[in-house]
Amino acid sequence: MEITLDQLLASREQRSARQQELLNDNPDATLVCLTVIMPGSVKRNFFSLITAGAALQSMIERYNGTILHLSTRDLVTGYEAYLVTTLDHAKAKEIASNIEDTHPLGRLFDIDVILPDGVPMSRHQVGCSPRRCLLCDNDARFCMRNRTHSSEELHNKIKDMVNAYVQ
Repeated sequence: MEITLDQLLASREQRSARQQELLNDNPDATLVCLTVIMPGSVKRNFFSLITAGAALQSMIERYNGTILHLSTRDLVTGYEAYLVTTLDHAKAKEIASNIEDTHPLGRLFDIDVILPDGVPMSRHQVGCSPRRCLLCDNDARFCMRNRTHSSEELHNKIKDMVNAYVQ
């Protein structure tokens, strides 16, 4: 099902509100938020659900023993997970970046560590390099901003990655 820009923007506002609620409820803990990278207007499909399941499983394994709260939302605008951990922000971000960089589907995971002011911690803050493009070696932000690759190219790459993962 395709979503509208209004639906996408509303879901971002709701996600931000949920993050703020969890930050307020857990002032001495660290909030980790997962979304799935799925370009285009269809955010919930077979490929995004496989990716979300793999991301959640990896997060549970890697944050094991430090999880205070875990909740998920499976929405037409995309899958979301919220994990509250006892780890400090830097350690939580190192783990998140490592998952994104080493898991076979990690390039499709967006795992943010949310600072107390509601702003996501950057990879740079823990000494990690920027995310790379799915299709080339450029900085992912560069290709996204410049629309270097077609939607079809990106979707084909995602399908190939997920199919290789499940086989």
